[in-house]
Amino acid sequence: MTAITYSDVWNLAAIFKGGSDSPEFANHLQKTEEFIQLFQTKVNQWVPQNQIEDKVVLHELLVDFETAAKKLRQAGAFVGCLQAQNTEDRKANQLDSKVTSLSASFQTALTGFDNLLTSIEDSIWIQLLKDESLKELSFVLNERRERAKDKLSKEEEALINALGVDGYHSWGQLYDLIVGKMKIPFTENGEEKLLSVGQASNKFSNPNREIRAEVFKNWEHAWGEQADFLAKTLNHLSGFRLSVYKKRGWDDVLKEPLSISRMEKATLETMWTVITESKDLLVQYLNRKAKLLGLEKLSWYDLDAPYGKAGSKVSYQEGAEFIQQQFSLFGEKLSAFAQKAFEEQWIEGEDRPGKAPGGFCTFFPESNQSRIFMTYSGTPSNISTLAHELGHGFHSFAMKGVHYLNRNYAMNVAETASTFAEMIVADAAVKNAKDEEERLILLDDKIQRTVALLMNIHARFLFETSFYEERKQGPVATARLNELMLSAQKEAYCHALDEYHPLFWASKLHFFITGVPFYNFPYTFGYLFSLGIYAKALAEGKGYEEKYIALLRDTASMTVEDLAEKHLQVDLSQKDFWKQAVKPCLDDIEEFLELTKDK
Repeated sequence: MTAITYSDVWNLAAIFKGGSDSPEFANHLQKTEEFIQLFQTKVNQWVPQNQIEDKVVLHELLVDFETAAKKLRQAGAFVGCLQAQNTEDRKANQLDSKVTSLSASFQTALTGFDNLLTSIEDSIWIQLLKDESLKELSFVLNERRERAKDKLSKEEEALINALGVDGYHSWGQLYDLIVGKMKIPFTENGEEKLLSVGQASNKFSNPNREIRAEVFKNWEHAWGEQADFLAKTLNHLSGFRLSVYKKRGWDDVLKEPLSISRMEKATLETMWTVITESKDLLVQYLNRKAKLLGLEKLSWYDLDAPYGKAGSKVSYQEGAEFIQQQFSLFGEKLSAFAQKAFEEQWIEGEDRPGKAPGGFCTFFPESNQSRIFMTYSGTPSNISTLAHELGHGFHSFAMKGVHYLNRNYAMNVAETASTFAEMIVADAAVKNAKDEEERLILLDDKIQRTVALLMNIHARFLFETSFYEERKQGPVATARLNELMLSAQKEAYCHALDEYHPLFWASKLHFFITGVPFYNFPYTFGYLFSLGIYAKALAEGKGYEEKYIALLRDTASMTVEDLAEKHLQVDLSQKDFWKQAVKPCLDDIEEFLELTKDK
């Protein structure tokens, strides 16, 4: 029997035919708008009677809420895919503006809905949630009700949503437009090429330091040319956000991101404390890596440099088969999901110009399918990224049958399933290494991700925290943004680098995302939380898959503290769990240091 040859180009036509000119998608957008308007009309007409009979209308509104939310998510996912596969697709950018406008309208309707929930008396509310049709949604309904009490009036919140379309969100879209048009010059074989941001960033993992240094010099220059525009963009985006916080009476800029992540500040602080206390070994790794590369200290552009001679490239087909093989050792459902994703062309991996940088996984709720975006060039890191994004897809797959309103898991736990899948593959790659040299190369690749998540993300968090405090006093100048980033990087990397990237605030998309503030610490949380789960999976063996799926199915219907207590029997506000979670990362470094001590 001939094995299936997998395509590295995704199939979007199975979702909507015709790309950004799709009549089918245009019709979907129209239907989405109609459902949002219908939901808004019903919200406007409902006057809770503070009686148990309110459950009838509430149930009906929740059905409409679910329908509109699914349609909007389907639309947003499709447009996101169109923009990623071709940064020159202008029609896709127009469609993105339309989806943003629809999202604002839906948020306005939801604000009215949430306010109605607050008008129901506590005693009646408790009775309503005992009803079978509402019981399973009690966590999310209580959450919406409590958050609404913490906000402004319905009219004020509606105004904020409306102004956000051409204010707040448009600044995020402007960033995408600026970056999409940027070109980084690079000379290869005597020929000067103009690289997209995504193509240029891939050069930082090139084994040739001269290439990395040249790209970084041109990279800094290119971002420097755009820095004043991007500083203005960042200042207005954050200024809008801070103005809203001030009107709501919120002093702490972490209030919203922590609420979205369903976690306590004590948990976040304990996590960072344990990480900071564990950085000695990370610094030892950075120093050893510098020595192995013949350097006094690593520079920013050396952080992704591969150890040793680059191994042979792994084809997309080989990478796909390796991932499926390793997933099958953990559980049948994870393996079957991956096979389906490869066979049905859910993955866009082709290495070609014009694609957006980075990688993501997005879910289409009406189609009950995911799509994965990345640029696959055959490195071990590419295989890890592919496994990571498949983990995201499996999270959505595992929640099949869960009420749609109980599937809105936050980013911090979203990173859990992805990192878990990545660990399965990365661990297997190290264990299957054919010799010590290959083992070191793969160990180094693993440790690079640890450095990124425990140091790079920490730098982002430190920068954003200090930036928002200064922004409260007024716009922050470009030069000062550079100073804040440099200070954050030096602290996060314990002064272990020779040259830093002060314009990182400009080059990192995550600072400009409007959907989620502080798009940083959830990555580190998800990474370490998944390591805690992974340790349990290793201890229990193949039968752990069902327990793992049970945990994933609960990720959107309780706080992370309750999730950890229920499924792992741990207290996230205490250091013990985080120390155990960091340990595998430190073990990898100790092994690397031992294997390279005589090199």
